[in-house]
Amino acid sequence: MKVYFDHAATSPIHPDVAELMYQVIKEDFGNPSSSHSFGRKAKSHLELSRKKIAQLLNVSPSEIVFTSGGTEADNLILRSGVIDLGIKTIITSPIEHHAVLHTVEDLNQKYGTQVLYVNLLENGHVDLKHLEELLQNHSNVLVSLMHANNEIGNIIDLKLIGDLCLKYNALFHSDTVQTMGNYALDFNYETSGINIDFAVGAAHKFNGPKGVGFMFYKKKNKLKPCITGGGQERELRAGTENIYGIAAMAKALEICYAEMEKKQAHLKELKSYFIQRIENELPEIKFNGDYKGNSSYTVLSLALPPRVVSEMLLFNFDLHGIAISGGSACSSGSNKGSHVIRAIKQNLDCAPIRFSFGKTSTKEEVDFAINFMKTLF
Repeated sequence: MKVYFDHAATSPIHPDVAELMYQVIKEDFGNPSSSHSFGRKAKSHLELSRKKIAQLLNVSPSEIVFTSGGTEADNLILRSGVIDLGIKTIITSPIEHHAVLHTVEDLNQKYGTQVLYVNLLENGHVDLKHLEELLQNHSNVLVSLMHANNEIGNIIDLKLIGDLCLKYNALFHSDTVQTMGNYALDFNYETSGINIDFAVGAAHKFNGPKGVGFMFYKKKNKLKPCITGGGQERELRAGTENIYGIAAMAKALEICYAEMEKKQAHLKELKSYFIQRIENELPEIKFNGDYKGNSSYTVLSLALPPRVVSEMLLFNFDLHGIAISGGSACSSGSNKGSHVIRAIKQNLDCAPIRFSFGKTSTKEEVDFAINFMKTLF
């Protein structure tokens, strides 16, 4: 049996998405910047995809910029915020994705941007009291906090944090890579009450292709490109657009929204079932983060006791047909361990492993994983 429990790292492409992608590759290969019929057909895919994503997020198509993925989008927002919008201070947390953490470190070194890290509560959530103290005492601020943590699943309250940013005249950026396609996000303040200036998505996290993503930004925030060249993407991101990837991404997000209610119900039940079986049958295993509280239904972080830890742990899971991550897949090549677990100071003597679920995940697969973990003890 082969079990894939690493959907937070990347998700399998939906068959309908793959079919559309192949159709566009084969038939609509024109450059969208060309004025002839081939270019116009490609341009139509580009703008219809932009319109579709904007409709799903309840924003204007002019507020969607296509990128190569979430990392590029995060970089564009943070770097342009400092260089073009006069941001002097960035408030973030020590458990952000490295696309944010490494970027703010670089901005500090190159431009002297002040980087402040908000305190975390014992369960890994942001300390909102401390966040407000930081906002009270600084100006020209951008707050960058991810919606759902990719390692432990903790979810922030976008409305509460957006309200704080509005109160203190700060910009708010959230890396929404892990929630895009899993939650019905509405970035229109008039309808949702959520004050957010910037957000990002990556297609391969919601059953689309790799190498394509997008940035949402409020039009009032006048950014300039980090990649210069042609005038693509309203002169915010130069380079010929990945038309087949963009068309596939819009299709994937549309499918996610159509199936979201069913998927959420299924995976919430599956995660609860997994937790219950571990608590009842493997009590030595602990949990990281707010796993039963305000947490993504797609992620579960476990802490295996020291006596079963070995350098071959993940390899042994793989040998038994179970694909998981040790923390984040993006940092799995590092021997420093999980920066998230170090920051939240939970189960530091244990080995963190991450199970992340998708709509194809089943109870039979959970049972298979549980039975294997029993052999470790």
